[in-house]
Amino acid sequence: MLQSIELKRSSFITLATEAASCTRCPAMCEKTAVLSDLNGSLDSRVMFIGEAPGRKGANRTRIPFSGDQSGKNFDRFLASINLRRDQIFITSAALCNPQTSSGANRKPTQTEVMNCSAFLRGAVELVDPLVIVTLGSVALDALKRIHYHQFTLKEAAGKIHEWHGRLLVPIYHPSPQVLASHRREAEQLSDYKVVARAIKSTER
Repeated sequence: MLQSIELKRSSFITLATEAASCTRCPAMCEKTAVLSDLNGSLDSRVMFIGEAPGRKGANRTRIPFSGDQSGKNFDRFLASINLRRDQIFITSAALCNPQTSSGANRKPTQTEVMNCSAFLRGAVELVDPLVIVTLGSVALDALKRIHYHQFTLKEAAGKIHEWHGRLLVPIYHPSPQVLASHRREAEQLSDYKVVARAIKSTER
């Protein structure tokens, strides 16, 4: 068992090192991939997948969903179902912060997500979570490159699905913009109750 843990740890260090040295995306070559011990426990039964590190958030703190309003919202939603960060692993469809020419956050392009898909696949295989929670449409679509699915966020959000031998719960991103226009606070809190239900179902 100890050898298995050490092997997993060694494999993760290799994956994180490869991500840190990746230069596939010209617009992100000056950025550093957010993938390290700060992403969470490799033994987590639950993995959250976001869109990409935020300029004021993970790109600065190196901790996914921290340091900005999206991170504060995410922590509040986790707390609503008594889920702690040390119980989960968090990664993203794109590991580096995509920015516009003016320095603002932007969505990663499909090419950028494709360039990062090997790192997402590696994280999923290493952590081997029982439950995957995607935060937003970019994260949900990124899973198609690992194992194809036909889910759309609008139709699949807040429901438990089977995907690649695991439970998948697509929910909306916790950004202020999404909370204001697409998925209000009450709906997001309800979505997290579904996440809690999915986790509980794996404890049997």
